[in-house]
Amino acid sequence: MDLIRILFAILLPPLGVFLQVGIGGAFWLNILLTILGYIPGIVHAVWVIAKR
Repeated sequence: MDLIRILFAILLPPLGVFLQVGIGGAFWLNILLTILGYIPGIVHAVWVIAKR
């Protein structure tokens, strides 16, 4: 299941974070990072998924 979440995190970072933690602080932070730059959003999403 983590592999699917990581694939979603690469394609659409907020979706990967949402599937892992739901709507919360990490989700909104990831949306902000994705808006500011796609790569920071991916890095944060993969980090959130790998951490849990």
